[in-house]
Amino acid sequence: MFQEPVQKVFAAAPQAVPLNKLARRDVWAALLPQRRRAAFRLGLSVSMAVADLLAILSTAYAVDIAYSLGVPGSFPPDGTSGGLQIAGLVAVLVLLTRLAREEYSIETALSYGPYLRRTATLWVSAWAVVLILGFATKTTNDFSRLVSLGFFLAGLPVMLGVRAGMTALVRGAIRPGSASINRIHLVGFEEDITRFYAHNDPEALGLRVIGTSYLRRADEKADAFGRATQMAEDLDLAVSVVRFLRPDDVFILVPWTEASDIERCIDAFLRVPAALHLRPGSVMDRFPDIKVGRIGRLSGLSIGRRPLQAGEILLKRAVDLTLAATALVMLAPLFAAVAVLIKLDSPGPVFFRQRRYGFNQQAFGVYKFRSMKTEGDTVFRQASRNDSRITRIGAVLRRSNIDELPQLINVLRGEMSLVGPRPHALAHDRSFERRIAHYARRHNVMPGITGWAQVNGLRGETLTDLDMERRVAHDLYYIDNWSIWLDLRIMVQTVISPRAYNNAF
Repeated sequence: MFQEPVQKVFAAAPQAVPLNKLARRDVWAALLPQRRRAAFRLGLSVSMAVADLLAILSTAYAVDIAYSLGVPGSFPPDGTSGGLQIAGLVAVLVLLTRLAREEYSIETALSYGPYLRRTATLWVSAWAVVLILGFATKTTNDFSRLVSLGFFLAGLPVMLGVRAGMTALVRGAIRPGSASINRIHLVGFEEDITRFYAHNDPEALGLRVIGTSYLRRADEKADAFGRATQMAEDLDLAVSVVRFLRPDDVFILVPWTEASDIERCIDAFLRVPAALHLRPGSVMDRFPDIKVGRIGRLSGLSIGRRPLQAGEILLKRAVDLTLAATALVMLAPLFAAVAVLIKLDSPGPVFFRQRRYGFNQQAFGVYKFRSMKTEGDTVFRQASRNDSRITRIGAVLRRSNIDELPQLINVLRGEMSLVGPRPHALAHDRSFERRIAHYARRHNVMPGITGWAQVNGLRGETLTDLDMERRVAHDLYYIDNWSIWLDLRIMVQTVISPRAYNNAF
């Protein structure tokens, strides 16, 4: 029923626990929360907020000082500056947003969430609001553009560094024995509690289990009244223990298939002053961002959102159209030269078009420069190293990724994106979809000319299922962690990273 430290206190009670007032106080102190717990947690949360505030203001001040040293006479004599005014507004926007998101909670600091992406998005959004306000009030000319640009560029790295430092500080302060971590009590059948410990390390999660209440499985021969009576006895005892231990949170680990037992547990533990949580088995571990969502007046557990929201789709499409159109214009001479070389090297068309699956598994024709000899064989055969079908100019085009450039046309047509999971031949898709879990999720976003898998060296021939599983894992990571910054990073790596050219033949 109790965790080991609590068991020891009660096992020793008849002989080892003295009856004097001081000793009894020590026993209670070992079982009940320390009074300074709330103040300690609040102090850490306030410290994280103050760190963000100081980081923003100090960065702006440093940029102002650097500007005043570089441009004599630019610093106002009264000590005020436009940079600090902007910093104050940005700080208010950042702090209010993070407070609304509860990002200054200790639980957020203990989790390993994608704070890099969220911080970058918040920083850009705050500056977008500042620019809109400046345009609306016609005050943009009151501030130095050089100072503003320097503050914008320097502020984000400083924010990320301070955030990383504060996260490390909080994780160092929250030790297993610390009074500031959440004290939880587990309730469930023996196999469910055993499964919880097998898949979770409470200390690593920033939790301390102070008690465990096991529910007995009813005898199959018992009638409904007997089972209800036994459950009531177990819950009465568990509630008494929870009232004595006073945990912060109670986790009910009863499987959701046992609906009547869960109802009884809820009714029982709503009577105690502790937060109550349900864990629906392994589904919680599959979807770490699970939360309660409401669609209209209907509530449900949200285990995943659409891969891209409407605003993200518009932003990604705008970037695709702008860069693809610009690239086609700039690369027109290269296209002409490659077309001539292909025609001189071997007979056949300049472009090769093959059916691939795109967004929502809709088929389309992907464009490539032809890099292989034209053959009458209609059976799909994957290109391999030293493939006799690859032409001389084709080998150069494939090694340099130039053969993929005509897919810019697919981007303009709305069939592809610049960045996304690479589309595979229809035969490949049908084959791997049956053998690799979640393979079809790749079609939840627009396919790309390049992708996260490709810049990590996962391209070329897929000889085994393991080769494709690695590629799919990277594609799913891209879908689950998409941001415009990740797209730009992949584009840059596609050009400059040696790994992006691995296995090119």
